[in-house]
Amino acid sequence: MAVATTIKDIAKQAGVAHTTVSRALRGSPLISPETSERVRQIAAEMGYQPSAAARTLKTNRSQALGVIIRNVEDPFFSEILQGIEEVAQASSYSLFMAASQRDHKQEQAIVQAMVERRVDGVIICSTPVSSEQSRQLTSFGVPIVVVNNQSAEEYRYSIYHDDVDGSCQVTRHLIELGHRNIAYLGNANAGRSTLDRLAGIQQELDAAGIPLPEAYIHQVPGGGPEDGLSGSNYLLELPKRPSAIICYNDMMAIGVLKGLQQAGIQVPGEISVTGFDNIIFSAYTNPPLTTFDQPKRAIGVQAAQLVLGLLNLPTDEEAPGPKIQMLKGSLLVRASTARPAG
Repeated sequence: MAVATTIKDIAKQAGVAHTTVSRALRGSPLISPETSERVRQIAAEMGYQPSAAARTLKTNRSQALGVIIRNVEDPFFSEILQGIEEVAQASSYSLFMAASQRDHKQEQAIVQAMVERRVDGVIICSTPVSSEQSRQLTSFGVPIVVVNNQSAEEYRYSIYHDDVDGSCQVTRHLIELGHRNIAYLGNANAGRSTLDRLAGIQQELDAAGIPLPEAYIHQVPGGGPEDGLSGSNYLLELPKRPSAIICYNDMMAIGVLKGLQQAGIQVPGEISVTGFDNIIFSAYTNPPLTTFDQPKRAIGVQAAQLVLGLLNLPTDEEAPGPKIQMLKGSLLVRASTARPAG
């Protein structure tokens, strides 16, 4: 097995002190640019890899960010993670990712593991981590940034998508097509985001003088295709079927399309269907899904930039006050919506 190159090996090859090598590799202004360049070139030629463990001991930083997501099945999170990773890698940070699966014991185990691995900061994505676990992280001095907070707890540093604006745009599109019987299929486990999306629908319908019957608001216990399928069955059994169904997300809309297909209902000929998120599959459904494009990658980028900004504060500087960033997306009209029949 090959022996790893050390700083002393580089110093011997370069004919300088090992402290000079150490400073040159850190980019210290105490070392001339010419010497620093020569040392880095020799280090690269010798295959030198800095020790993460040694760096952790010296700086008291692990150079790792913890990321907690709800589940790994939802492609919505993959684009957010791409944005986080893009910023993290550029700053020489690695990611320690875990899925809570909405399980309290799993959540406890994740937070404990992140504390033990001494992650420098944590980004929580669309999962209601308890106040107890949040306090555990902050007690160890770990800054927390929350993406699309779904819990009742308020966090100092949060990145949100404007769900009210998004559902307003979707509803306005359907109203402009002529729909007056619009139903909402929500996710009962999504907390604040499903309520915000319902609020946007209600706001737009109220402005147009269109009622939203209680029967047209149906919250199912999840946000997957199977939940959309069961929700479509409920809506089809109503005495007066809606002419359009707004789904909490694209995954549910995929299930609704399946349910309507099984019932022999044409989309959009008989019922229009919309999603939310613009996951990659939404362009390939039959018909392609009208949806709302959340700026997922940008959300991840801003979350990572915010947590790294908190980590890079001078040690004698107090953390800034609460910072809430709200991003907006845009409507994507595809073939799953049309004027109502008749």
